[in-house]
Amino acid sequence: MSVVIIGGNERMEQQYKQICKKHKCKAKVFTRMQGNLKTQIGQPDLIILFTSTVAHKMVHCALKEAERYNIRVERSHSSSANALENVLKDCC
Repeated sequence: MSVVIIGGNERMEQQYKQICKKHKCKAKVFTRMQGNLKTQIGQPDLIILFTSTVAHKMVHCALKEAERYNIRVERSHSSSANALENVLKDCC
């Protein structure tokens, strides 16, 4: 399963990837807005939005791509490792 994480803390990026790997998911993490975010998201199975630490422009871009390719979106207000674990337990 492929996962894209939008938002979160930069210093937690590697930890997010390790947690996803533990749940047998391949992850891409975007903590900052990049000019070509739309093309880098691709077509994952799941998009996780950490809503407390993400720019509105990134959310808008991610939701647009999710709608376009019919991708499941999960939102979490907290961007902690535990919050990611809970989202992945529900989805995987």
